[in-house]
Parts: sequence; structure tokens; C-alpha cells
Amino acid sequence: MTSPFDILFEPLRIGPVTAPNRFYQVPHCNGFGYRMPHGMAAMRGMKAEGGWGVVCTEETEIHHTSDLSPYFEGRLWSDEDIPALQLMVESVHRHGALAGIELSYNGIDAVNLYSRVPPLAPRSMGTLGGSGYEPVQTRRMDKEDIRNVRRWHRQAALRAKRAGFDIVYCYAGHGMTAAMQFIVRRYNDRTDEYGGSLENRVRFLRELIEDTKEAVGDRCAVAVRFAVDELLGEDGITHQGEGHDVIAMLAELPDLWDVNVSGWSNDSATSRFEKEGYQEKYISFVKQLTRKPVVGVGRYTSPEAMVSAIKRGVMDFIGAARPSIADPFLPTKIKEGRIEDIRECIGCNICVTGDTRYVPIRCTQNPTMGEEWRRGWHPEIIAPKKSEGEIMVIGAGPAGLECARALGQRGYRVSLLEARREAGGRVLRESALPGLNEWRRVIDWRLTQIQKMKNVSLYLSSPMTAEEIVEAGAQHVIVATGAAWRRDGVGRTLWKPIPGFNLENVFSPDDLMQAGAIGKLAIGDYVIYDDDHYYIGGVLAELLATNGCKVSLVTPAPMVSYWSQFTLEQERIQVRLMKLGVAFYTQHVVSEIGKDFVKLSNIISGGEIELPRKGVTLVSDRLPNDAIHSALKPALETGKLQSLRLIGDAEAPNIIAQAVFAGHLAAREFDEQQPEGTPFKVERLKIL
Repeated sequence: MTSPFDILFEPLRIGPVTAPNRFYQVPHCNGFGYRMPHGMAAMRGMKAEGGWGVVCTEETEIHHTSDLSPYFEGRLWSDEDIPALQLMVESVHRHGALAGIELSYNGIDAVNLYSRVPPLAPRSMGTLGGSGYEPVQTRRMDKEDIRNVRRWHRQAALRAKRAGFDIVYCYAGHGMTAAMQFIVRRYNDRTDEYGGSLENRVRFLRELIEDTKEAVGDRCAVAVRFAVDELLGEDGITHQGEGHDVIAMLAELPDLWDVNVSGWSNDSATSRFEKEGYQEKYISFVKQLTRKPVVGVGRYTSPEAMVSAIKRGVMDFIGAARPSIADPFLPTKIKEGRIEDIRECIGCNICVTGDTRYVPIRCTQNPTMGEEWRRGWHPEIIAPKKSEGEIMVIGAGPAGLECARALGQRGYRVSLLEARREAGGRVLRESALPGLNEWRRVIDWRLTQIQKMKNVSLYLSSPMTAEEIVEAGAQHVIVATGAAWRRDGVGRTLWKPIPGFNLENVFSPDDLMQAGAIGKLAIGDYVIYDDDHYYIGGVLAELLATNGCKVSLVTPAPMVSYWSQFTLEQERIQVRLMKLGVAFYTQHVVSEIGKDFVKLSNIISGGEIELPRKGVTLVSDRLPNDAIHSALKPALETGKLQSLRLIGDAEAPNIIAQAVFAGHLAAREFDEQQPEGTPFKVERLKIL
């Protein structure tokens, strides 16, 4: 029988190689890089096992003069770097997929903090890598430098070929690489044959492509990753202007075009700001200019949208980073007709923070992401039950849902009890906030899986006391009762309650997230004190502002929603709030709340100001709801319970991804003997 998705599984030729299908994991960073090759290889191999026909590395440094520290990316400086990358190639080839490598020479974006040599770029200017404000400036490349970079790129391509890669990239995207920086006018003020006209500015990229094809084109496909629009208008490349002209100029030279928008925060925009397929309006022209296959991205999670993009001639391959992270087995599930089993990406960009915080990649939807090698976790396979024990999970938030689901997958009988009328906990409340509706997928996917399991029972509107739990005969209890926002402003900055916190119209985030709460608020001046620094403070400010309130956002941090810079959305959040008229008071704390005013103190100077207020919302720490766990401890000590565990926010409040991970970890470890010491493998240097 034919399937409407059959087109996605057609083999497609890329130069001298053939991809087994149209699912293409584009290059993406992951926090493993050169320092954790086993973790990186296992993670990429899982994508291949799950059906991705092409699986690529992250950007891979070709030379020490383009050192991307403090970030941990790929590295191919010398022959000694080949074995680490071969691990990934073998892992990908084992499942019949093609392996691609993105060679990168980063120019202005290379700060060279590790190598301590001057970075090279089209002109001498302050670098953009690292923090973006590093006191480092590049050296202007002369003709010998250009010849050297071409030679280094060619050598890296030959090493990639020896490592076994099938596709070798020339990277001119995200504004990060020298190849793109030569093209962009604001970085290229040269008057030689590499500056001035577009043809001259494209010369360096053309030479890299030609060099790479000459070096490895007999066996490897040569791909170009190019940003067709920087979303900067006349100050940058546009898909209607020079982006279009570069593609036309080089149309048939590479074996494949991987096209997107620049920079990274645009290319990987969160679901709060961009929806599925949002890049199509920028990249759809490319196939009209070239006969070579085209890869595009847009956080595609729906197979119908994927088929549509192919049939409409937008792209030949469905490119993905984040959807392949949320569900490495997305292609297999489509092929098998298990659409409801797809673990859809929620677009939160927690995966991105692996790179931006220099740690292994993680995912809100997929708790096994990054744990493939060090814990031996598989996203679809889990160890079967070891006993006939029945488990009661208290709380159906993200931790409890994942714990019950994974325990059910193992074959245990599980009772999942939720005090509220609807499952989901904090995700249920937060997904109702502006722009966060796709986060509900965390709930929906788990409920869908649980509904298929006869051995898992969900009981809503079922608040339980410790005595009732023991009386019910539960032998194994896992408590996932979440946390509640503090009402007094105590947090990482303030260690004493704010005077006046208990006055009328002083709210916690939980108050504002109650159904119908916003509609009952009096319109007027509202002050939000944000000592959480992620998304809640900013999104509550947006909620109030869009409901007619005049909002002031106060934070001890140097910028609003400070931590969201690591998910690539801080600037978008700030722009949106500015357009809504929200006033910002950074590096301030709320020192006093009066009946109709709020006093602020500057944390640097100590200076004080007063703001009028109708209402105040304090976003600081959360208090774990661990009372039931504490009350159950005596039952454990007397043997009335065989096991008791506290997980998720009830143990230690954190982001949603950590709650899901905690639930999964508890399910994996139940009935299993835990090793002493570090519970996962660690990649260490071998001293010769």
C-alpha cells in the first residue's frame, strides 16, 4: 500500500553519493565537540538508527588560527584529530546513513582564547565570538593568508575523506565564517580582487568550493551552507538581493545547497517567536536557480508539512536539527505510520544551551538526548521490569508524567495520581502564557503514550495525604508534586522578605497563571520583579502589557530575561517588550512595597527610586512541595513502604527539561542496583 509520505523515503543522489531518504540532519552544535568524541558519536549514531538519511557534525575547526574557544566544537587541525571523528562516521555508517562534516574557518568569530594567535579576517576589527565583547581584534588577511586558509581547508577536506565522511561542507552561514564575511559588505572593505564587487567578494567562497571538489570530489559530495538572508535589510545579505545573486552565481558548482537565514538566533528561532516552516519565504527561490539538491530547515515536525515543502519545490531534503534531537526516530515513526508517537520538538532551545553553556546537549522532550553513551540510554528502548512491584506516582506534572510513562514502558503497574482536574502541572499553566502553546506537547505526547498502556492508570482530581497513600497499600511511592513560587521575593539576590510583600495586590506567578486571573485584575501600573532571569518574568510582563497594564520590569541582572540569551531569544524578548511599552529597570531590586508605590534600589550605586503601583508580581525562588515526601518517611522506616523517592521540582526546582529528565531517571533506576561513585561514564584523556 502506498503512503502519502512515500516521497520522504525516496533515495536522492548528492554528487558521487546517494542519500537513502530525504531526512537530513543538518550540522548542529551539541556541547560534546572534540573533548567528548564517544558521546558525540553515539548521539549522531542514534539519529542514523532512527532513520535520518544524512547525519552531519557540528562546525569543525580546520586550523588553530580559527579556535572557537570557549565553545567546544569539532576539531580537525591535524591527522591526530581523525580517529575521534572516525568514531562518528562509523556510528552513522553502521545504520546505512551518510556522514557529513561541516568544515569551518571562523574569521571574525574566532577569538582564539586557547591558541592565543591573532584571528584572521577580511579586515581588522573587533571579534564577534566568545561573549561578543572580547577585547580582541582580528588581523587583516593578506594574499598569503588567503592562500594559507585555502590550503588548510583543502587539507581538512582530505582528512575528512580519510576519516570516511561522505559529504564535506564549505560553510558560509550564520555570519560566522570567513567565507561569508568576505561576501558581506559591512565586514569587507577590501579594494583588491577579494573586495568591491559581489563577484570579487564571492571569490574566496568559490575558491574554497573548487579546491574542495578537486581534493575530494571523486568520492565525497561537496555541500555549501549559505545564509540567503541576514534579516538586516539593506545592511546585510537579503534573499531578494545579494543572497539571490550568490546562489545564481555559484548555482551548479557545489553538489548540494544547504540554505537558511542568519544569524543563529534567526535560524534557530524559538517557537515563542516563529512557527513551523518559517524560513520558506526566504529560501524558496533557491531551487529555481539550481539543478542541485537543496536542503532547508524550519523546525518541521509534521510529516504533512514536510511532504508539502517537497512537492511545492521549496526543498529536496527536509533539514532538521531540533526535531532530530527531540525525536531521533522521527523518520522511522513516519515510515511505520506511527505519527502519534512522534515526540515533537517544542522549540524551547534548551538543546542550544548545550553549546552556549559548554555542556553536553539536552532536550526538554527527549530526556535521553546526550545520555546515549555515558548512561547507555536509548530513546525508544528501555530495560524491562525486574519485579512485580506496583508503583504509585504522586503528581502528574512533567516529572510525574515521564516517570509513569517510562515505568509503564518497562512493564510495571503504575498508578499516577494528580490532585488537579487536569494533568500537566507547571507545563499546563505555562503553556497558556503568550507564545508558549507548543510547550503543551510535553504533556500531550506523554498522555498519548500512557493512554496506550493498560498497566498505567491515571487518576485526576485525586489529592492524597500520606496516611491515605499508606492505607491504599502502596509499596513503592515516587513523589513528583512540583513546587510553588515564593510570595516574598526571597531568591538569589534578596535573602530577606521584601517589606510589604503581604499587602493587597502583590502576586506570585502562580496567582497570575490561574485560569481567569488576568481578567479580574484592575488595569493600572504593575511592577514585575524578576530574580528568576529565564522566561517567566518576561512572558508575564507581556501578558500584563497585552491586557492593558502599564508594566515596569525590574531585575538585578544587567539585562531583562538574562538567561534567555543562552536560548538565543533574549533580544527578541526585549524587542517585544519594548514595543509593548514595558519599562526596564536593570540592576535594581525591589526594596519595599507600599500600598500604592514600589521602592527600587540600585544594586551597584545604592540609589533609590519610587514607582507607582496598582499591583506587584514577585518572580524569585520556588519552594518545593515536598511535604508528602517528608510525611511518608516514617512509613519507609517502619517497612510500610518498600521504597520512596522524591523527584523533579519537588526535590529541587529547575527548568522543565530537568523535571522530565528526573522522571525518566527515576524510572530507569527503579529496581536497578546503582553503582557506587559516578553513575555514568566519563570521557577522560589517555595518558601515554
